[in-house]
Amino acid sequence: MNQPSPGPAPVLALKDVSKSFGAVRALRDVSLSLFPGEAHALAGENGAGKSTLIKTLAGVHRPDSGELLLDGGPIVFHGPADARDAGIAVIYQEPTLFPDLSIAENIFMGRQPRRSLGRIDHRAVRETTAALMRRLGVALDPDRPARGLSIADQQIVEIAKALSFEARVLIMDEPTAALTGSETARLFSVVRTLLAEGAAVLFISHRLTEIFDLCQRVTTLRDGRLISSGPLAGLTEDDLVRGMVGRELGELYPKQRAALGETALSVRRLTREGVFRDISFEVRRGEIVALAGLVGAGRSEVAQAVFGVDRADAGEVRVNGRALPAGSPTAAMDAGLALVPEDRRLRGLVMEMSIERNVGLTGLGRLGRAGLVRRALEHRRAADWAVRLRLTYNRLADPVGVLSGGNQQKVVLAKWLATEPAVLIVDEPTRGIDVGTKAEVHRLLSTLAAEGLAVLMISSDLPEVLGMADRVLVMHEGRLAAEIPRAEATEETVMAAATGRAERAAA
Repeated sequence: MNQPSPGPAPVLALKDVSKSFGAVRALRDVSLSLFPGEAHALAGENGAGKSTLIKTLAGVHRPDSGELLLDGGPIVFHGPADARDAGIAVIYQEPTLFPDLSIAENIFMGRQPRRSLGRIDHRAVRETTAALMRRLGVALDPDRPARGLSIADQQIVEIAKALSFEARVLIMDEPTAALTGSETARLFSVVRTLLAEGAAVLFISHRLTEIFDLCQRVTTLRDGRLISSGPLAGLTEDDLVRGMVGRELGELYPKQRAALGETALSVRRLTREGVFRDISFEVRRGEIVALAGLVGAGRSEVAQAVFGVDRADAGEVRVNGRALPAGSPTAAMDAGLALVPEDRRLRGLVMEMSIERNVGLTGLGRLGRAGLVRRALEHRRAADWAVRLRLTYNRLADPVGVLSGGNQQKVVLAKWLATEPAVLIVDEPTRGIDVGTKAEVHRLLSTLAAEGLAVLMISSDLPEVLGMADRVLVMHEGRLAAEIPRAEATEETVMAAATGRAERAAA
């Protein structure tokens, strides 16, 4: 009787691995197998152990117990160089290229091919780089400087670098967090090319739709423990969320009913030439209004003009009936406006400063006397908001950069909510944070609205828009294309307006 042939052996595997840092057990008896030609998703909230697992595979951490297996045999990595030599490459959310070097020079930094007398063979460097780009199906000039490359192109360069090392395992840690839809599609096309060549991919993303789009298997962690591992086929997004956070997908959008009050924010015919034009809308107290649309439609630019970061060429902004001068964030803050920006690391926080100092930045006038900040007041203010926002941290004096993405977002929210605003503008409030923290941010926004705050929420996450907004304003190519009440807002109606199909159908 013929025996069924065994499936392919895993290229890389963890077997019963545990890792602790002091009293914190980051991984507890976790097993995971990566197979050639397969994309494997790693799912879990911030703090679930994903980063520790990645660093263990990459040779940064050595397990306290358990073992790593390479091609079925045990192996010990004494550092990242060992893992790289074994064919394991990590692509991070924020690539780290040398900006003043060319693409080719970045790929072969420190290991350039040599000619006689030890001189670098620049022609071989360029030709090999060009071959790597052709293999990936991407048109990037090897001589182009890295400075000015988009995040998407920088990640392609990192993948090409991994291929130059003949990497067989590609670990991708939140690679799409800063990408547009078209950039994500191109990245996935490149990854599928690698899968077809037999590479194994470990993919980490908070966007569940991407996991289902790209991956064949999924491993779920919670509090450092293995919850499940197996094929994605037959699973739903609700199944994944339940495994990650222990609750249903529907609980991600805890929308409260709120009584609507007077108009808090009024925007009339706001225009910035070449960016957006003739934008008019209102947001009332107790209301969450979503500003939706495709990337490039002008949503964030409208928010920055409303807050005064960018000067509008025409139009008027009023807060509680008071007209604001154009181009003055200070006047906007004094009137009761608060803006949580899209890029929390670049525009929302000072990463080297402490948590408490970041929370206090918007209230230095209240926390100081004669130009000196009273540390006790600053600490008390931060501690109060840490409790209210359920912030997870070690010490408030720690740099904000050590926090997870979700907790950094809470610090940005605390920084602005501490000003007691009348209107809160939040740009992509849950980008790059896990589903559990998303639910907490949504709960907070809903509670604030119920308490009378006016909220203008800019989001590319359509389920978030539909789950949280009382009204949806949809932008298309710099103009407001539609205003849709909650009862009529569906994926179809929003996307029809965002792509211009609704206007064309009405014409």
